[in-house]
Amino acid sequence: MLRNATTQYPILLIHGLFGFDRIGKVELFHDVKQALRSAGARVFIPHLSATQSNEVRGDQLLAQIERVLEGTGAHQVNLIGHSQGALAARYAAAIAPEIVASVTSVSGPNHGSELADFLRKALTPGRLPEHVAATVATLFADFLSLLSGHQRLPQNAIAALNALTTEGVGAFNDKYPQGLPKTWGGKGRELVNGVRYYSWSGTLQGDLLDKGLGAVSPLHGFLQAFSRYFTTEAEQNDGMVGRYSSHLGKVIRSDYPLDHLDSLCQTAGPLRKGIDPIALYVQHAERLRNAGL
Repeated sequence: MLRNATTQYPILLIHGLFGFDRIGKVELFHDVKQALRSAGARVFIPHLSATQSNEVRGDQLLAQIERVLEGTGAHQVNLIGHSQGALAARYAAAIAPEIVASVTSVSGPNHGSELADFLRKALTPGRLPEHVAATVATLFADFLSLLSGHQRLPQNAIAALNALTTEGVGAFNDKYPQGLPKTWGGKGRELVNGVRYYSWSGTLQGDLLDKGLGAVSPLHGFLQAFSRYFTTEAEQNDGMVGRYSSHLGKVIRSDYPLDHLDSLCQTAGPLRKGIDPIALYVQHAERLRNAGL
């Protein structure tokens, strides 16, 4: 079936922690971007720090939104953020709602990540492990920035970790509550200050865990291991983000059979129970188009 994703406003795909736009011939959102463009959408991928606080990344996003608006002549954009990218998108929409038509959170830790909580507790402030971890993570982020050609972007691994904990995101939500559910596991307001809010995410599936897909893809294996550090949403997480923590605005679905990287189309596993992650992005662009966005 021929898809029509010709949205009124350009779409920006926003990466999360340790993300990048392009390294050599590798593009983080390559297949998604190509599918959206083939369906008629104008698509851009902002360059944000690989490790930073939500506010710093959000300010970087705002600057690049302005450049997209100048280059296209549009007066608003549609933001689709994966993981921490959703928090940058939420910040941009809260600060400048007049230039944001919609925010879509894909596997976003909108109430924090229990995995981040565990890592934060494991790294005792002011002691060697935290310094070592911060140095290694920042060096890795700088390496990604160098390869992707954005050496000037500031990196701060500990700021990024703090920004993803339950406490850190809670403080962020106190400042920028737009689209958040008022009850745990509920839905938020779809339209706030003229901006429409949407979300979708997945969960690790028991049958897939039993089959040991980590043996097929090391990335799947890591996420399966990470899932054990979740307590409040046991077996209801994607390996990095709890199911209900991902809820924002109109919840399209939060239990797709996809792990955290499947929703970015970056794992080697097969399609899960007929779910094509790329098709989800195209279908959502059609949803935005039908909403006049």
